[in-house]
Amino acid sequence: MRTFLFNSSVVSVRQFRLIRRKPVFCLRCASSGAVSSAGTATPLPDEAAERPARSVFYFETGYALYAKRPSRPFPPPFSSTPSGSFSDPLSTHNRSRDRRSFVNGEIIRGVTNGDDAILVEENFIGANDGVGAWATRPRGHAALWSRLILHFWALEAERDTSVTSNPSKSEEPDPIAYLQRAYEQTLSATSSPNEWLGTTTACAALLHHATDKSPPAPKLYVTNLGDSQVLVLRPKQQEVIFKTTEQWHWFDCPRQLGTNSPDTPEKNAVMDKVDIEEDDVVLAMSDGVVDNLWEHEVVENVVDSIRKWEAGEGGRGTSEDRKGGAGGGMRFVAEELMKAARVIAEDPFAESPFMERAVDEGLAMEGGKLDDISVVAGLCKRRKG
Repeated sequence: MRTFLFNSSVVSVRQFRLIRRKPVFCLRCASSGAVSSAGTATPLPDEAAERPARSVFYFETGYALYAKRPSRPFPPPFSSTPSGSFSDPLSTHNRSRDRRSFVNGEIIRGVTNGDDAILVEENFIGANDGVGAWATRPRGHAALWSRLILHFWALEAERDTSVTSNPSKSEEPDPIAYLQRAYEQTLSATSSPNEWLGTTTACAALLHHATDKSPPAPKLYVTNLGDSQVLVLRPKQQEVIFKTTEQWHWFDCPRQLGTNSPDTPEKNAVMDKVDIEEDDVVLAMSDGVVDNLWEHEVVENVVDSIRKWEAGEGGRGTSEDRKGGAGGGMRFVAEELMKAARVIAEDPFAESPFMERAVDEGLAMEGGKLDDISVVAGLCKRRKG
């Protein structure tokens, strides 16, 4: 369980070392209620789904999730409560059957995975990692925080016309400003009388276009705060083009947004502009991946999955064109990467990046790190016509 920032309640180094010396078996016991799932995109409200696309570039997407334990339901007023009796108004009864979550009258975008949250849209992908230690605190709900941050972040990006404008526009998006406003809106939504405590890392990639090139070329705006990761690779060259740098306060305590944390997007988030090409693969991953797989293992896994997809493995595609992972292959890529990370996470004798860092800190640790694993994969494509 990673450390949160909670004034005097921060776990000391000595306490942390004692925790890490628990038998490996005990760490694995929490996986008994593990849940996995996969898909191509996270749900959108009807009005957003019907909005015509205006960007010349987009992601073909897929995601795969593994939660070490089932996600906690969101509390009221973010989720519907069952109606008290059959005498309640029909509108209340119907709403009580709606299992979706809401904030400010809008469906909360994204999907929750344990304490992680992901959001998968055609030009915006993200993976946030809620700090699970908040589950031990009254009114602590890290999963709510990770999901709300992503929800408001995506809405802010949509409201900026420069993000969805045609290529002739010269404005650049400002993802850190979007994240700052998302953070402020999350603070407001989780304040009294609906006070819920939590913190989360934040990591996302926004697909746009270079404003100084003709014809337009794809450009990625990557924003990170904490230790989730965006990694960009060029499968045909088996090469990493870019990856984010982890941000830590100390070992296993990343920078995080939320209750009592000194971190804010304006002060601490880092945004990078990355020139990419069509058919580059962009991964947004929680630390459940990067703590269990080294970079070269991620690259090898993705390249191998794309080759399998091109050879007809991985299920039926959405089109006959499977080249480079097109036609539905990103879901297969995400699933294979999630499975590989899970194998290490559940192996008490495996070598892992997390174990290596723990040993460097003088901590007794072996095996993978059992954690929520979230993978989003996006294949950069040019829109036809």
